[in-house]
Amino acid sequence: MQGRLSAWLVKHGFVHRSLGFDYQGVETLQIKPEDWHSIAVISYVYGYNYLRSQCAYDVAPGGLLASVYHLTRIEYGVDQPEEVCIKVFAPRINPRIPSVFWIWKSADFQERESYDMLGISYDNHPRLKRILMPESWIG
Repeated sequence: MQGRLSAWLVKHGFVHRSLGFDYQGVETLQIKPEDWHSIAVISYVYGYNYLRSQCAYDVAPGGLLASVYHLTRIEYGVDQPEEVCIKVFAPRINPRIPSVFWIWKSADFQERESYDMLGISYDNHPRLKRILMPESWIG
């Protein structure tokens, strides 16, 4: 079973992987870092106009890092907005993911925090600098 965004991406030839649905029925998609910027723009145009949250986590010791984006489609007169969760996995060595700051301004502080804590570099972020940790910290 696919969600609406996943079906649209398949129909238009965009590579991704559905990771299923959570307990609230929100679909989770896996996107490659090199495809993330294009799919983020498409998601915004498709109607996901609100970045509810962004976080990052260590998938497994010595394994991948994940940057997670929770997107919401807010529309006038809709009581139950459509949501999607997107996970972008990056290698532990030199983890780089395109920033979505220029699409959703709310990504500013959240991507900076992920950079600060885990060392994920968000390409084209205008103010990617540490918030809490010293500059010598290796995330």
